[in-house]
Amino acid sequence: MGRKLVLLIPFVYFFLALFSVQRSAFAVTQAAREAGRAFSTANNAEEGLTRARVAAQLAFQDQGVEAAPEVRFAPEGADCGAANPGDGAATLEPGAVFVVCVRTVASLPGAGILGPGLADVTLNGQFTVVIDQYRGDRGTPAP
Repeated sequence: MGRKLVLLIPFVYFFLALFSVQRSAFAVTQAAREAGRAFSTANNAEEGLTRARVAAQLAFQDQGVEAAPEVRFAPEGADCGAANPGDGAATLEPGAVFVVCVRTVASLPGAGILGPGLADVTLNGQFTVVIDQYRGDRGTPAP
């Protein structure tokens, strides 16, 4: 019985760590998609940025991730896994294309006793936003 328990403990930890990282991976992917959709349907860029950040936070809450998402807007073709994928590419101009990058750090369960940040996993999600070419100006009231 003792040998089985000794073998069972590492397997249980492995699966707990795997599920924690997988939950965070789902969260960044969902957050990037929802942030992009929220931004692209806004009336103006300022409202879109606010909506994108709220949508990303809701996606994290949906997956049970307590960390705050880091939301960035990068030029088309940017690598969200890069240290600095760029920022400020968000625009509601018709035909615009840009990338929404969401980043978070997942801590492995119980790894805090080894030291802060020692066993953290950085996860990135990205979603390409294409603003409709025939999008009208929603900020202007109709006559």
